[in-house]
Formats: sequence, structure tokens, C-alpha cells
Amino acid sequence: MEPNGLDHRNAEAKVGRWVMAVCGFFLLSFFVAPLTLDPGTVTSLGARANAIDYLGTEGWGSSGNEPVPAHTHEDDKQHDHGQLAWGEINPYAALIYGFGDLNCHQKHERSWEVNNNQLPVCTRDIGIFMGLFVGGVVFSRRGWNRWTVRDTCLSLFPDAWLKTTYEKNRRTLVWLACGLLLCMPLIFDGFLQLLTSYESTNLKRVLTGIPFGFGLGVLLCGMFSARAQAFLGAGQVLLPGNATFVLAKREANDQDEE
Repeated sequence: MEPNGLDHRNAEAKVGRWVMAVCGFFLLSFFVAPLTLDPGTVTSLGARANAIDYLGTEGWGSSGNEPVPAHTHEDDKQHDHGQLAWGEINPYAALIYGFGDLNCHQKHERSWEVNNNQLPVCTRDIGIFMGLFVGGVVFSRRGWNRWTVRDTCLSLFPDAWLKTTYEKNRRTLVWLACGLLLCMPLIFDGFLQLLTSYESTNLKRVLTGIPFGFGLGVLLCGMFSARAQAFLGAGQVLLPGNATFVLAKREANDQDEE
């Protein structure tokens, strides 16, 4: 019997492997896609996040290719954006650069280059996908379905560490605290950069993106793995510290009887 009360954890391992595979594919592709293009094809990008800017050279989805100054650097020199029409390159690179175009600002000063081509996403996103990949790997090895998303995410910790947490029913507090702790490096680095003259480095962007991505990966795994229907009832779920789930209605009736 597994630590959650079920006979196996095949579903949890499968979910973890899926998150690991999908995120690993994109992470690897961010470095491979530039190799499939001629050197110098993608340079000096920088447009909007959550928008299509480099689909073509004109018309809808081409605002990133408009011949206007991008942004002012510390030396006050203006630099035009480089051009990219991912709708006109090979399908594999188009998929990866299109993904980056939609999800990332693609600022060239915050991105790496491979084969003299700018990567499809910035270094912060590289770190996030590294964390997502690691989150999938860890969950595939030791994550358990424990009825709720919160308890399923917490299952990554050894039960001995969670004994007091479950005895005092502080699961939500611990779960939220862990999430905040993993997000804080990215939030602190990003907002400090936004609100002050501080400028982060690409290495810092990667390092602060990894814990955020890890937390996001574990959350995704928990969301897809937490399945109440896998149990005959709430009482079947094994929890740290010999804790058990009790229906709120039943708990209220027991208190009334007392």
C-alpha cells in the first residue's frame, strides 16, 4: 500500500512524466530551434508579452517588425528592433518562436543567443521552464494523490515533516507559505527592477525563475493528480500524523452532540 492509502501511484507518476516531457520539450527546443535557422536570422527582438508581434513582416501580427525605435538604453542610444517572421520559417522553429512571441517580451538584452540567433524566450522564462521540468521530475517520483490539490502538493514532503502541520490543521497555511516562498525571488527581483534603477542580470533572472517554475510545476501536477474518485471515501485517504478527513456536516453534528 502506498502512503496515501491506494495500491499504486501510476496516475501520479504519469502526470509527473507528462509535465516533465512537455516542459522538457520546450526547454530543449528553446536552444535547438535557433540552430535550425541560418546564423543572424533572429537578432535584437523586443516587443510585447501576451501578444503576437512577429508573425509576418506586414499586416496583423507584425507590429514588432515596424521600423520604430525600441527602447532607450543607459547610453541614450536608440536601437531598432530586429526582424523575424516566424510564419515564414521552418515549422518546428515557427512553433517555438511563435510560442515565445505570444508568451514573452523577447527583449534582446534579457535573452541569450545560440548560433548568432536570439533564443525564443528571455532568460527568466528559461529559468521558469527549468523549474517546471524539475517539478515534473520530482512529482513523478514521490507525489501522491491525497484527495485535494493542497494535500497532493504537500505530499512531496516527508510525512514526518508534516505531522504537526496535520495535527494542528495548518495545511493551507503551509501550502500557501511554500508557494509564496517559491515566488518571492522572482517577485522581488522583478519588481525591484520595475520600481527602481536596479537592473538584474541574466543569471539572476534564471536563478529566480527556477523556484517559481518548480512551484508551478508541482501545482500543475497536483491539479491533475488530485482525484477524489480514486478513493472509496474520504476515510480511505492516509495522511501524516494519522490525520483523517472528516466531512464538515458530520463534524458539526458531533460538536452539537457534545
